[in-house]
Amino acid sequence: MKTSYLIAMMAALSVSATAFAAADGEALFKKSGCTACHAVAKKLVGPAIKDVAAKYKDDKEAQARLEKKVRNGGSGSWGAVPMMPTAKSVSDESIKTIVEWALSQK
Repeated sequence: MKTSYLIAMMAALSVSATAFAAADGEALFKKSGCTACHAVAKKLVGPAIKDVAAKYKDDKEAQARLEKKVRNGGSGSWGAVPMMPTAKSVSDESIKTIVEWALSQK
């Protein structure tokens, strides 16, 4: 009986942790200035986050590749307009959380 409660509690906590990570990712996306060029559902200067998630949905290396692109900037993936590097004030951990959130969008 105690084992059932423990398993149920662990499952609830893992769902809560995922929800908090998603909320953190969206909050960091907004706080870090990403919304100057990106929106969740429509193209602005850069691609929509949902389009990024769709493009990389089957790419096992997407997380690491996009963390690097967000940190350093780059060009050529979505047209002629380059992505600017992210400010050094945004931590690598924040970038990781933002990319995880972005890749989870559908």
